[in-house]
Amino acid sequence: MIDHKAWCNRDLTEHLNTVSNDITENRGAVFIEPFIEVADIKNGPLSGAVVSIKATFEVKGHSSSGGTTLLKDHLAQQDAHAVALLRAAGACLIGHTNMTELAYSGVGLNPHYGTPDNPVATGCIPGGSTSGGAVTVAKGMADIALGTDTGGSLRIPAAFCGLTGFKPSQSSVSRVGCLPLSDSLDSVGVMARNVETCELAWNVLTSNKASQQADAPLTLVVPKNFGFDDLDKDITDGFKVALDHLKSHGVVVQHCDLSLFETYKALPVWQFSAVESRRYYKQLFSLEDGQLDPRVKQRIKRGEGVSEQVFMETCAQRSALITRFQSEHANTVFLMPTVACLPPKFDQFESDENFDRINLLCLRNTTFANVIDGCSISLPYSFNSNVMGLMLTAMNGKDQSLLKLAKVIETALS
Repeated sequence: MIDHKAWCNRDLTEHLNTVSNDITENRGAVFIEPFIEVADIKNGPLSGAVVSIKATFEVKGHSSSGGTTLLKDHLAQQDAHAVALLRAAGACLIGHTNMTELAYSGVGLNPHYGTPDNPVATGCIPGGSTSGGAVTVAKGMADIALGTDTGGSLRIPAAFCGLTGFKPSQSSVSRVGCLPLSDSLDSVGVMARNVETCELAWNVLTSNKASQQADAPLTLVVPKNFGFDDLDKDITDGFKVALDHLKSHGVVVQHCDLSLFETYKALPVWQFSAVESRRYYKQLFSLEDGQLDPRVKQRIKRGEGVSEQVFMETCAQRSALITRFQSEHANTVFLMPTVACLPPKFDQFESDENFDRINLLCLRNTTFANVIDGCSISLPYSFNSNVMGLMLTAMNGKDQSLLKLAKVIETALS
């Protein structure tokens, strides 16, 4: 494990000079708008740490484009709440990172600003939607990447790039000043190289630590009827090896068929992003604009076919599922592969059919945490020289307990 205090002993000026050179070289793919802003706070919890900012967040004086050229002139008059907290904690900010347009996919492709190559799997996608953020941490440019997670947008790129990605409970971090995809599912979180750094960043960002659930024994459960179909062979074999490591370190894991997941599978979860993104962005620009990525446009326009009554019924079904989850699994942590596949090659996305199939596969396991309003973390491990993620998901408000357990598992995997 890398101690987060490592940046305290680093020559910040020297590091930022290196970062500046890297930004110049990678501007076209990793960053949408590069900038370096050094904090004046010298004794904060993040003093000396470098944080990259997903282009969904407002940073005063800069354009928060959300990865689309349609909002490239959207100049922020003030910082997003999360960005302001990072500044106040002493963090140095290094630019708006690239992302899927409007955060609407799990693969990270962007036809306007390019897509960064995966630093640990050359020729492969970095995952998304927080693609540029993952690359800044994987390449050592940033210590922390601030991002959003609507259906896996922190955990998918973390799994693909060998990082830790933390999606906290939605209510624990303010989304003020952040462009939305789905008001129902969006969460603000972080990626870093280890759990300790994610926890440190979350402690800076969260506003309701006092209301967090008290520690209680957590039961690790591998759901036998969800998350394991259509896995790449190395994901299947690697997950089994990871479980063996955990068991050898005394970690008890149960394997269960759970009817909760059958109910979840019947829920049309695509409606949340389609309906809510359409509702928001049609106020800002024409959804028929030719500048909009056709693949993003197609997903947003699906919301046109969902009536208000149908969407209200879907929301009610989700609320019932959340209530059931909290009643039946208050102290359960679900354990499964973060993503069903290894990082796909860029050339696998040439057809729309392949894009849709791979995108859905990437999002399948991670989206569950957003729909049940939980907290979730992806931990990196490798098998056969391939990076992949092990995902832990718990009930809303269990963030501290989840992070504590994640540290135990992180140690066992190492």
